Amino acid sequence: MSELEFHTLLVQGVFLVAALTVPALLFIVAPYGRHAREGWGPQMDTRLAWMVMESPSVLWFLAVFFAGAWSLVPLLLLVLWQSHYIQRAFIFPLKIRPGGHTPVTVVAMGFVFNLVNAYVNARWIGEFGRYELSWLLDPRLWIGVGLFVLGYRINRRADAVLASLRKPGEKGYKIPRGGLYELISCPNYFGELLEWTGWAIATWSVAGLSFAVFTAANLVPRAVAHHKWYKQKFPEYPASRKAVIPFVL
Repeated sequence: MSELEFHTLLVQGVFLVAALTVPALLFIVAPYGRHAREGWGPQMDTRLAWMVMESPSVLWFLAVFFAGAWSLVPLLLLVLWQSHYIQRAFIFPLKIRPGGHTPVTVVAMGFVFNLVNAYVNARWIGEFGRYELSWLLDPRLWIGVGLFVLGYRINRRADAVLASLRKPGEKGYKIPRGGLYELISCPNYFGELLEWTGWAIATWSVAGLSFAVFTAANLVPRAVAHHKWYKQKFPEYPASRKAVIPFVL
């Protein structure tokens, strides 16, 4: 089996995992964050869990990318990817309220997926994909970049609103207000959906599409679970809000 055939097999595996993830998460809410509960084995500090789980998307991605025959356009794509994952792996965890715990099984599954996904996307843009300088004039690149940047800004803004809800020493949850929170319960997830849809368009690749599909399979059910949780916990929760896609879902 050639490496390209192996790569193709992994991409197909990501699609398969996405197809299995949707029904699984409709019946089982991943046990971390506000949905944390006992019965999932050993746990670790949530801040460290995020760093461990997301680190392959920074470090392994870089290693795989620079092992390829990369050029200018792939470098631009690299900047997009790393702008998200450096934030997600090493900055975002430091803003999480200390004291939380996440099951090691969840961390392990996330770590393995990110190893595969980082390899699949880094190897495609750095070696197997063909991104000549002419790609800089292709509208698909800039439509994708525009969507990614928009999603990134939405995601960061939503995270900032959540982080500001509690004053130092406060515990518990509050209803987030302002911006897209007036329309949906999870604008942070909506932002990520836009980011990786933009990535799929900018790379115009099956590898990028597989990640966009998996992101939707993972985040949409969790957003629905968050939305349901908010409505159960807060009787005054705005009835007009949707879960993750404004005016739709």
